[in-house]
Amino acid sequence: MYIDVVPNRGSPPAVLLRESYREAGQVRKRTLANLSAWPAERVESLRLLLQGRRLVPVEQVFAIERSLPHGHVKAVLGTFRRLGLPELLATKRSRQRDLVLGLIAGRILHPASKLATTRLWQTTTLGQELDLGAAAANELYAALDWLAARQPALEQKLAARHLGEGQLVLCDVSSSYYYGEHCPLAQFGYSRDGKKGLPIIVYGVLTDAAGRPVAVEVFPGNTADPKTVEVQIEKLRSRFNLKRVVLVGDRGLLTTARLDELKEHGGVGWITALRSQDIRALVEQGLVERSLFDEEHLAEIAAPDYPGERLIVCWNPLLADERKRKRQELLAATEAQLERIARAVARRRKKLLSAAEIGVKVGAVWNRFKMAKHFAVEIGEGQFRFARKTEAIAREEALDGLYVIRTSEPAEALPAAEAVRSYKRLAEVERVFRGLKGLEVLVRPIHHWNETRVRAHLFLCLLAYYVEWHMKESLAPLLFADEERRARGETRDPVDPAEPSDVACQKRMTKRTADDWPAHSFRTLLQELATLCRNTCRANLSKAGADRCIMETEPTAYPVVHSFSRPERGRKCRLVNTLPRFPVLPSVPM
Repeated sequence: MYIDVVPNRGSPPAVLLRESYREAGQVRKRTLANLSAWPAERVESLRLLLQGRRLVPVEQVFAIERSLPHGHVKAVLGTFRRLGLPELLATKRSRQRDLVLGLIAGRILHPASKLATTRLWQTTTLGQELDLGAAAANELYAALDWLAARQPALEQKLAARHLGEGQLVLCDVSSSYYYGEHCPLAQFGYSRDGKKGLPIIVYGVLTDAAGRPVAVEVFPGNTADPKTVEVQIEKLRSRFNLKRVVLVGDRGLLTTARLDELKEHGGVGWITALRSQDIRALVEQGLVERSLFDEEHLAEIAAPDYPGERLIVCWNPLLADERKRKRQELLAATEAQLERIARAVARRRKKLLSAAEIGVKVGAVWNRFKMAKHFAVEIGEGQFRFARKTEAIAREEALDGLYVIRTSEPAEALPAAEAVRSYKRLAEVERVFRGLKGLEVLVRPIHHWNETRVRAHLFLCLLAYYVEWHMKESLAPLLFADEERRARGETRDPVDPAEPSDVACQKRMTKRTADDWPAHSFRTLLQELATLCRNTCRANLSKAGADRCIMETEPTAYPVVHSFSRPERGRKCRLVNTLPRFPVLPSVPM
């Protein structure tokens, strides 16, 4: 028996099941059934069966022996290649370079301790892609030492790539808590993490104007912020060979004493802001009045206390209203607590509260609300009275919404509006610290006790964030990120608070992108990518029974890469399958 396809003029061909036989020495055939109504797949299966082939269900042809998440690894390693990170670390491949690349990728994909990262290498394709194999603890520590020795040269390469003569350099300082007792860098100081009773490690970061991290310097935990500036300036001059830069730092970092030192050295311009007491002095001298802001929200003034400098006074009415509201709420809350103390003191008739006991209760209120400067109190044996300092409150309200930018740059090189925008770029450094401390890189907790490895750990985290920064820029259309944030910042009023674009608002409201795909955070996008797998398959029907092949999840197109129409209803099409093509997404300047 066989299947015969007979043409039928203008109609579809007839599919017939026939049998051939001999009669009187001639070959004849007879039709057993008309299969024209059968689906093509069923006809083809019958054809194979008549040919004597073995037919089995599709799921029995192959067996998947192992499936490893691969899509997120491919995206990260594709970024490595685009940024030239392997060549940046070392021109020749080595075991130490491969391990450092694995540690950086692990810090992006699943931040964990060094030893936990080695387990990640075996549960994803990262270990296969970088040929990492099994790594002992001593190898990882040796790789960190290798990276620490190359940190100065690597930072110099990054500076040559992103910094130039006369450009803005953003500088800021943060700290992280430390578990342990043996690291000389771990000292008690001002903890920005709010972890009481733990020593900290201070570190300063330098970035370009767009927020790309370029260098990190580690200091003992008891180092004051202004003390870190001299080291960073020396790095810019001697190591990066920059003769002229403009350093942007906040008022706690670039203090008056530090600025006086910069004036003596020369070659370093700066942009910072005045402290509140300095602004109050300008107001009391009559140099700052609300009439300055009748037409614009900023005005440039000159003050005798700041010779050779430019002061740009800014007034934000929305910020003024917010500060006034918050102050009134804190004053009311403080007053309510003090009233409770006064009633408790008045109730004690037989055994009066001592002045020390009353002072402890009042001190707790001061520590909670930070409003001691706005209240006058009288404490005695069994006596307690308080009242608001209305004049002090009024003086502070006069400063609401006011801030003053202080710069050494001339107006020809840096107009007033651009000076304000440049200072507000410090928000980009804050993004670096949020990325380092948040769930994305997870610089904390720090467990290394060796000073060199603590420095290497922080530099490793900086490199991980450097890669992540470029990934976020390329993947911005898929994330909740505001793609127009920087462009809008260059055109809007520099004093007004930043407002999200319509595109960003639409993403947050609908949870979908402009192309009607699910919007993601960077972390959930990596999780989606991880469902793209590399599968080790075994052919069950081979004679040897041991033929194996590697098959990866087939990606579908995405509108950013190719023109694409949404699939028909019922067809499974997931965002995860669109992103292994990451290296060809719109690139970001390195």
